[in-house]
Amino acid sequence: MFASLDGLVVHYTLSGRPDGLPLAFINSLGTDLRLWDPVVPGLESDCAILRYDLRGHGLTDCPPGPYRLAQLAEDLRSLLHHLGIERAVLIGISIGGLIALQFAASYPGAVRSLILADTAARIGSPDRWEQRIEAVRREGLEGVADTVVNIWLSESFRAGQPALTRGYRNMLTRMPAEGYIACCSVLAESDLSPRLATIRAPALVLSGESDPATPPEQGRALAAALPDAQFELVPAAAHLPCIEQPDRVAAFIRLFLQERGHG
Repeated sequence: MFASLDGLVVHYTLSGRPDGLPLAFINSLGTDLRLWDPVVPGLESDCAILRYDLRGHGLTDCPPGPYRLAQLAEDLRSLLHHLGIERAVLIGISIGGLIALQFAASYPGAVRSLILADTAARIGSPDRWEQRIEAVRREGLEGVADTVVNIWLSESFRAGQPALTRGYRNMLTRMPAEGYIACCSVLAESDLSPRLATIRAPALVLSGESDPATPPEQGRALAAALPDAQFELVPAAAHLPCIEQPDRVAAFIRLFLQERGHG
Protein backbone atom coordinates (compact mmCIF):
# COMPACT_ATOMS: atom_id res chain seq x y z
CA MET A 1 0.00 0.00 0.00
CA PHE A 2 1.04 3.60 -0.55
CA ALA A 3 0.32 6.87 1.24
CA SER A 4 1.09 10.42 0.13
CA LEU A 5 2.36 12.27 3.19
CA ASP A 6 3.14 15.94 2.62
CA GLY A 7 4.26 15.11 -0.89
CA LEU A 8 6.29 12.02 0.06
CA VAL A 9 4.85 8.74 -1.23
CA VAL A 10 5.52 6.07 1.41
CA HIS A 11 5.25 2.33 0.81
CA TYR A 12 3.90 0.31 3.73
CA THR A 13 2.17 -2.95 4.64
CA LEU A 14 -0.34 -3.86 7.35
CA SER A 15 -0.79 -7.40 8.62
CA GLY A 16 -1.80 -9.34 11.67
CA ARG A 17 -4.81 -8.71 13.88
CA PRO A 18 -6.49 -5.39 13.02
CA ASP A 19 -7.60 -4.77 16.61
CA GLY A 20 -4.33 -5.99 18.12
CA LEU A 21 -1.50 -4.10 19.76
CA PRO A 22 0.03 -1.79 17.11
CA LEU A 23 3.68 -2.59 16.33
CA ALA A 24 5.58 -0.28 13.94
CA PHE A 25 8.74 -1.82 12.47
CA ILE A 26 11.53 0.43 11.19
CA ASN A 27 14.17 -1.01 8.86
CA SER A 28 17.92 -0.50 8.75
CA LEU A 29 20.11 1.39 6.31
CA GLY A 30 20.18 -0.33 2.92
CA THR A 31 17.17 -2.58 3.51
CA ASP A 32 13.41 -2.31 3.15
CA LEU A 33 10.35 -3.57 4.99
CA ARG A 34 11.05 -7.15 3.83
CA LEU A 35 13.86 -7.20 6.40
CA TRP A 36 11.22 -8.12 8.99
CA ASP A 37 9.60 -10.95 6.98
CA PRO A 38 11.15 -13.70 9.16
CA VAL A 39 10.03 -12.06 12.44
CA VAL A 40 6.44 -10.97 11.90
CA PRO A 41 4.81 -14.43 11.62
CA GLY A 42 5.59 -14.99 15.29
CA LEU A 43 3.69 -11.82 16.26
CA GLU A 44 0.76 -11.55 13.87
CA SER A 45 -1.76 -13.55 15.93
CA ASP A 46 -2.00 -10.86 18.63
CA CYS A 47 -0.65 -7.69 17.05
CA ALA A 48 -1.43 -5.21 14.28
CA ILE A 49 1.84 -4.96 12.37
CA LEU A 50 2.89 -1.92 10.37
CA ARG A 51 6.03 -2.02 8.24
CA TYR A 52 7.18 0.68 5.88
CA ASP A 53 10.12 1.69 3.69
CA LEU A 54 12.17 4.65 4.89
CA ARG A 55 12.48 7.60 2.56
CA GLY A 56 15.09 6.78 -0.06
CA HIS A 57 14.54 3.04 0.45
CA GLY A 58 12.41 0.34 -1.15
CA LEU A 59 9.34 1.69 -2.95
CA THR A 60 9.12 4.91 -0.92
CA ASP A 61 10.08 8.14 -2.71
CA CYS A 62 13.73 9.13 -2.81
CA PRO A 63 13.85 12.94 -2.57
CA PRO A 64 17.22 14.69 -2.74
CA GLY A 65 19.33 14.48 0.41
CA PRO A 66 20.81 14.98 2.83
CA TYR A 67 18.10 13.85 5.24
CA ARG A 68 17.82 14.64 8.96
CA LEU A 69 16.94 12.31 11.81
CA ALA A 70 14.03 14.52 12.88
CA GLN A 71 12.72 14.35 9.31
CA LEU A 72 12.77 10.53 9.35
CA ALA A 73 10.92 10.51 12.68
CA GLU A 74 8.36 12.95 11.27
CA ASP A 75 7.79 10.59 8.30
CA LEU A 76 6.78 7.88 10.77
CA ARG A 77 4.57 10.28 12.73
CA SER A 78 2.78 11.29 9.54
CA LEU A 79 2.24 7.66 8.54
CA LEU A 80 0.84 6.72 11.96
CA HIS A 81 -1.49 9.73 11.84
CA HIS A 82 -2.58 8.78 8.32
CA LEU A 83 -3.47 5.29 9.54
CA GLY A 84 -5.22 6.51 12.70
CA ILE A 85 -2.70 4.89 15.04
CA GLU A 86 -2.43 7.05 18.16
CA ARG A 87 0.10 5.01 20.15
CA ALA A 88 2.37 2.21 18.96
CA VAL A 89 5.22 0.02 20.04
CA LEU A 90 8.20 1.06 17.92
CA ILE A 91 10.61 -1.67 16.81
CA GLY A 92 13.70 -0.30 15.08
CA ILE A 93 17.02 -1.77 14.05
CA SER A 94 20.26 0.16 13.43
CA ILE A 95 19.21 3.53 11.97
CA GLY A 96 15.65 2.36 12.63
CA GLY A 97 16.52 2.28 16.33
CA LEU A 98 17.79 5.86 16.14
CA ILE A 99 14.55 6.90 14.45
CA ALA A 100 12.57 5.20 17.21
CA LEU A 101 14.59 7.02 19.89
CA GLN A 102 14.18 10.36 18.13
CA PHE A 103 10.44 9.74 17.80
CA ALA A 104 10.12 8.81 21.48
CA ALA A 105 11.99 11.95 22.53
CA SER A 106 9.89 14.18 20.28
CA TYR A 107 6.46 12.54 20.60
CA PRO A 108 6.40 10.67 23.93
CA GLY A 109 2.61 10.41 24.03
CA ALA A 110 2.59 8.38 20.82
CA VAL A 111 4.90 5.62 22.09
CA ARG A 112 3.82 2.62 24.17
CA SER A 113 7.24 0.97 24.31
CA LEU A 114 10.51 0.75 22.38
CA ILE A 115 12.34 -2.29 21.06
CA LEU A 116 15.77 -1.22 19.87
CA ALA A 117 17.93 -3.73 18.01
CA ASP A 118 21.61 -3.34 17.21
CA THR A 119 21.68 0.41 17.62
CA ALA A 120 23.26 3.07 19.81
CA ALA A 121 22.91 6.75 20.67
CA ARG A 122 25.61 7.30 18.05
CA ILE A 123 26.37 4.68 15.42
CA GLY A 124 29.91 4.87 14.16
CA SER A 125 31.88 8.08 13.68
CA PRO A 126 31.34 10.99 11.28
CA ASP A 127 34.59 10.07 9.51
CA ARG A 128 33.42 6.50 8.96
CA TRP A 129 30.18 7.65 7.36
CA GLU A 130 31.89 10.26 5.21
CA GLN A 131 34.21 7.52 3.96
CA ARG A 132 31.20 5.32 3.18
CA ILE A 133 29.51 8.19 1.32
CA GLU A 134 32.61 8.81 -0.77
CA ALA A 135 32.94 5.10 -1.53
CA VAL A 136 29.34 4.89 -2.76
CA ARG A 137 29.76 8.01 -4.87
CA ARG A 138 32.92 6.56 -6.37
CA GLU A 139 32.01 2.88 -6.77
CA GLY A 140 28.24 2.68 -6.35
CA LEU A 141 26.54 0.35 -3.89
CA GLU A 142 28.03 -2.64 -5.65
CA GLY A 143 31.46 -1.46 -4.55
CA VAL A 144 30.59 -1.53 -0.83
CA ALA A 145 28.10 -4.42 -0.84
CA ASP A 146 30.45 -7.18 0.34
CA THR A 147 31.73 -5.05 3.22
CA VAL A 148 28.21 -4.17 4.31
CA VAL A 149 26.86 -7.73 4.08
CA ASN A 150 29.83 -8.98 6.13
CA ILE A 151 28.71 -6.56 8.85
CA TRP A 152 25.07 -7.55 8.56
CA LEU A 153 25.51 -11.31 8.74
CA SER A 154 27.91 -13.57 10.61
CA GLU A 155 30.47 -15.64 8.74
CA SER A 156 28.77 -18.91 9.70
CA PHE A 157 25.40 -17.68 8.43
CA ARG A 158 26.87 -16.50 5.14
CA ALA A 159 28.55 -19.86 4.65
CA GLY A 160 25.44 -21.87 5.54
CA GLN A 161 22.85 -19.68 3.78
CA PRO A 162 24.44 -18.49 0.51
CA ALA A 163 21.11 -17.94 -1.28
CA LEU A 164 19.69 -15.77 1.53
CA THR A 165 22.95 -13.89 1.78
CA ARG A 166 22.91 -13.13 -1.93
CA GLY A 167 19.26 -12.09 -1.74
CA TYR A 168 19.90 -9.53 0.97
CA ARG A 169 22.94 -8.32 -0.95
CA ASN A 170 20.63 -7.78 -3.93
CA MET A 171 18.29 -5.77 -1.69
CA LEU A 172 21.17 -3.45 -0.85
CA THR A 173 22.58 -2.99 -4.34
CA ARG A 174 19.20 -2.34 -5.95
CA MET A 175 18.22 0.56 -3.73
CA PRO A 176 18.84 4.16 -4.88
CA ALA A 177 22.39 5.23 -4.09
CA GLU A 178 21.03 8.72 -3.43
CA GLY A 179 18.80 7.44 -0.63
CA TYR A 180 21.62 5.42 0.89
CA ILE A 181 23.95 8.42 0.88
CA ALA A 182 21.27 10.70 2.31
CA CYS A 183 20.73 8.33 5.27
CA CYS A 184 24.50 7.96 5.76
CA SER A 185 24.46 11.71 6.30
CA VAL A 186 21.90 11.19 9.07
CA LEU A 187 24.20 8.70 10.78
CA ALA A 188 27.19 10.99 10.38
CA GLU A 189 25.55 13.84 12.29
CA SER A 190 23.26 12.08 14.79
CA ASP A 191 24.11 11.67 18.46
CA LEU A 192 21.14 11.21 20.78
CA SER A 193 23.20 10.81 23.95
CA PRO A 194 21.94 14.12 25.46
CA ARG A 195 18.29 13.09 24.98
CA LEU A 196 18.33 9.53 26.33
CA ALA A 197 17.52 10.53 29.92
CA THR A 198 14.32 12.23 28.72
CA ILE A 199 12.91 9.08 27.08
CA ARG A 200 10.49 7.51 29.56
CA ALA A 201 9.01 4.77 27.41
CA PRO A 202 9.88 1.23 28.54
CA ALA A 203 12.56 -0.19 26.28
CA LEU A 204 14.07 -3.52 25.31
CA VAL A 205 17.55 -3.31 23.80
CA LEU A 206 18.72 -6.28 21.71
CA SER A 207 22.25 -6.86 20.39
CA GLY A 208 23.63 -9.54 18.13
CA GLU A 209 26.40 -11.40 19.91
CA SER A 210 28.91 -10.81 17.11
CA ASP A 211 27.71 -7.44 15.81
CA PRO A 212 30.79 -5.49 14.61
CA ALA A 213 28.88 -2.25 13.91
CA THR A 214 27.09 -1.77 17.24
CA PRO A 215 28.74 -4.33 19.57
CA PRO A 216 26.89 -5.66 22.62
CA GLU A 217 28.76 -3.29 24.94
CA GLN A 218 27.11 -0.40 23.09
CA GLY A 219 23.71 -2.04 23.51
CA ARG A 220 24.31 -2.47 27.22
CA ALA A 221 25.39 1.18 27.48
CA LEU A 222 22.22 2.29 25.67
CA ALA A 223 20.03 0.25 28.03
CA ALA A 224 21.87 1.68 31.05
CA ALA A 225 21.40 5.25 29.81
CA LEU A 226 17.64 4.93 29.26
CA PRO A 227 15.48 5.44 32.36
CA ASP A 228 13.50 2.20 31.95
CA ALA A 229 15.28 -0.37 29.80
CA GLN A 230 16.51 -3.94 29.80
CA PHE A 231 19.15 -5.61 27.66
CA GLU A 232 19.15 -9.00 25.94
CA LEU A 233 21.92 -10.62 23.93
CA VAL A 234 20.96 -12.48 20.75
CA PRO A 235 23.40 -15.39 20.31
CA ALA A 236 24.79 -16.49 16.96
CA ALA A 237 23.95 -13.24 15.19
CA ALA A 238 25.75 -10.18 13.83
CA HIS A 239 24.18 -6.79 13.00
CA LEU A 240 20.83 -8.11 11.72
CA PRO A 241 19.58 -10.76 14.16
CA CYS A 242 16.11 -10.42 12.64
CA ILE A 243 17.56 -12.38 9.71
CA GLU A 244 19.83 -14.80 11.55
CA GLN A 245 17.69 -15.46 14.64
CA PRO A 246 14.12 -14.38 13.81
CA ASP A 247 12.42 -16.83 16.18
CA ARG A 248 14.56 -15.67 19.11
CA VAL A 249 13.94 -12.03 18.25
CA ALA A 250 10.18 -12.63 18.07
CA ALA A 251 10.31 -14.50 21.40
CA PHE A 252 12.18 -11.64 23.06
CA ILE A 253 9.59 -9.19 21.74
CA ARG A 254 6.63 -11.30 22.90
CA LEU A 255 8.04 -11.78 26.39
CA PHE A 256 8.86 -8.08 26.77
CA LEU A 257 5.37 -7.05 25.68
CA GLN A 258 3.81 -9.50 28.12
CA GLU A 259 6.00 -8.37 30.99
CA ARG A 260 5.13 -4.75 30.27
CA GLY A 261 1.42 -5.46 30.31
CA HIS A 262 0.79 -5.16 26.59
CA GLY A 263 -0.73 -8.64 26.34
